[in-house]
Amino acid sequence: MISVHRAGDRFEGGDGAAGIESRHSFSFGSFYDPDNLRFGPVLACNEERLAPGAAFEEHPHSHTEIVTWVVEGELTHRDSAGHATVVRAGDLQHLSAASGVRHVERNDGESPLTFLQMWLAPLEPGGEPSYTTVPGIADSTPYALPEAGAMLHVRRLAQGERAAVPDAPRAYVHVVRGAVRVGEEELAAGDAARITGESGLELAAVDAAEALVWELPA
Repeated sequence: MISVHRAGDRFEGGDGAAGIESRHSFSFGSFYDPDNLRFGPVLACNEERLAPGAAFEEHPHSHTEIVTWVVEGELTHRDSAGHATVVRAGDLQHLSAASGVRHVERNDGESPLTFLQMWLAPLEPGGEPSYTTVPGIADSTPYALPEAGAMLHVRRLAQGERAAVPDAPRAYVHVVRGAVRVGEEELAAGDAARITGESGLELAAVDAAEALVWELPA
């Protein structure tokens, strides 16, 4: 089964006065839909746009695997475990909140910042927080997230190119830019497909495209 969720149907959140625009693909914060709480371990997929100087000031997380993909601009990250980094477009950031961590996310640059942030539930609660960045992750290098039993694949396709969707109990496809076809469905930037129990699927690039593909357990 392929369930398509369009960019225009996402819940609009954030704080315009503070320079923050958010688009939520799942129930999040004040937005609650009992039929849209999660997909397998995926709890959130938020597109965040921060104007220069805007920030999510220090706030806590626990028992959550947080994976951030910077689309454009630079994201400044600081956390209570002592990490301080600048994450740029094409970089992947993974914060394992474990038993608890606090962090700050800012746009300290002069240009707008856009990033996609995905939250996954861990298989087991607790543990020690950890932090990882992968600069310029390659298209052919998947990122394993064993804490959630998941694997992230980055797909960058020229027009007409194809790439396999992993045969897994579940797969989650989010189009970052461009357009792709999955089965009979065409997905544009911001669209997502939640795939259950399928095999032999491919992404076919309608235009030059970038997509994030989660390989997920049941």
